Amino acid sequence: MIKVKKSISIWGKAVFAINILVAFLLLFSGVISFLPFSFVSGFAVLSLFVPFLFAFNVLFLIYWILRLRKHFLLSLFAILVGYAMFGSFYGVNGAESKETQSSDLKIMSFNAWGFNKNGWIKKPGVGDSIIEFIKEKDPDIICIQEHNRIRYKQLAQYPYRSETPYSVPRTIQAIFSKYPIVGNGSLDLPGTINNIIYADIVYNQDTVRIYNTHLQSFSIIPSTDNFSDGEKSERTYKRLVSTFSKQLEQAEFFREHIKKSPHTNLVCGDFNNTQFSNVYKIVKGDLQDTFLEEGSGFGRTYDLWKIPLRIDYILADQDFEVLSHQNFDERLSDHYPVMATLRLNSHE
Repeated sequence: MIKVKKSISIWGKAVFAINILVAFLLLFSGVISFLPFSFVSGFAVLSLFVPFLFAFNVLFLIYWILRLRKHFLLSLFAILVGYAMFGSFYGVNGAESKETQSSDLKIMSFNAWGFNKNGWIKKPGVGDSIIEFIKEKDPDIICIQEHNRIRYKQLAQYPYRSETPYSVPRTIQAIFSKYPIVGNGSLDLPGTINNIIYADIVYNQDTVRIYNTHLQSFSIIPSTDNFSDGEKSERTYKRLVSTFSKQLEQAEFFREHIKKSPHTNLVCGDFNNTQFSNVYKIVKGDLQDTFLEEGSGFGRTYDLWKIPLRIDYILADQDFEVLSHQNFDERLSDHYPVMATLRLNSHE
């Protein structure tokens, strides 16, 4: 039996004070992730740092156990409650591949950053490399955020496509499909250049609605300088708060739209927010997150200030069985693509 020491030094008290703060921030982040109210947007920035709050609490837990102090109970409590609120953020699936059929649906989501038309990635032929990557992976449906309209000619294997209408002054989203598109539309999110489009696709005698989602962007160049410099960090924080507030508005707008969908739904896209946020929870609703079902690792899709984040998703209606989920490491954009293989239960 471990004998717990009772007295604690001044140093120990200082460490425990920091421990209390870190545990509180983790629990507080969990609480606000369930509050779909605009007043929490100022605190929602914490969702970016939830993995680190978990990590710090684990370190405090180990520290106090090694010191034989009962103070470890605080971090243990925070970790257990935090896990209950957030769920897992590390995929342990995908070790055994499920048997697939030719009728299964393979869908990819990729923010292509305009196919590097502005030359942000300093190497030649990035746009053509994206096309080659798509051809190699050969999804049945691909949802592209920040599309470049002229690239459709290079994707001739997809006879059907739906794009952001020319009349809508937005960043361009596109849905390319090997299956017929029988309906489409644009949600025309107010007060932003970001947007959501959808396409109704005839898939094996069923109609499936595909949403291609691009929520409010950070509009920040990832840099540690944005938080190390006082004036810059204040501007960065205000911009993040504004972004999270707009995303919350857009998530509610989307939720009202999908409630009226008459079809089985798939939601793809760049949410520009993590799975720890209320924005993600609102958009997800009761849909399945394909990464959580069949993904592995941390599922990184974006690097923000060298922090690996998962902000790009494929969400599937409960009528789908998730057979696989893949994250890719190809550096062809500021985002990394994701792909899932799905099966409609009616097709088993």
